[in-house]
Amino acid sequence: MNHTSFQADKINLHIVEWLKDYATKAGVKGFVVGISGGIDSAVTSTLCAQTGLPTLCVEMPIHQASNQVSRGKEHIAFLKHTFENVSSVISDLTPVYDEFASQHPEIEDEAKLNLTLANTRARLRMTSLYFHAGINSYLVAGTGNKVEDFGVGFFTKYGDGGVDISPIADLMKSEVRLLAAYLQVPASIIIAKPTDGLFGDDRTDEDQLGASYDELEAAMTAAEAGKTSSDFTGRAQEVFEIYSRLNRINKHKVNPIPICEIPKNLK
Repeated sequence: MNHTSFQADKINLHIVEWLKDYATKAGVKGFVVGISGGIDSAVTSTLCAQTGLPTLCVEMPIHQASNQVSRGKEHIAFLKHTFENVSSVISDLTPVYDEFASQHPEIEDEAKLNLTLANTRARLRMTSLYFHAGINSYLVAGTGNKVEDFGVGFFTKYGDGGVDISPIADLMKSEVRLLAAYLQVPASIIIAKPTDGLFGDDRTDEDQLGASYDELEAAMTAAEAGKTSSDFTGRAQEVFEIYSRLNRINKHKVNPIPICEIPKNLK
């Protein structure tokens, strides 16, 4: 994407003011953010910290890869050094997850089981974030970006999709990287390959999606401009079809929950 007009300083200020205004009107005291060691949570937590309101960073390891844990700790240390209003807590959900997983019935479809348990991890984390939000009168700040939340639906319904506010959901992944550089997020986080960390291995988002975020952004922009698969060839066509399929099958995550409306004459 062409980012020559991207004004990181003004976007930074706009989001921070939006966060402060929303929190004030909602009558809450601050924010809680789940820290994964990835760039989206790093940017979101930094923006929340800039409001001056209490910002609680929550680590929620579940059999987590050591490099994800170390990046998360590095970022939290950076925030605490920079902002007096930042605090942190560790909620080790590994025992909770293991106990839950041990209760499931025997399932022959291993791929389906692994995906379901991955989503369970995300939902346990959502529950933990809302616990911390509830006892502190905070808002849960979501970390999803535009291509994840509205393009390919790469999030868990009622997991990392279960939030109160979404500060960066109108920014593409490439724009999040630009904002991260402006915010001086640790380089180790900016250059790390994106991963949801839900499978307990080293698979990346690109491994799961079949395309990089830069490729998917281009496809999303093309789709919004009215392009179709026939407008492309080769890899561009392949990625456009990947994007279109994911966008279609994940609409249920983005659209409002369907309500069965009862005819007036029946009530």
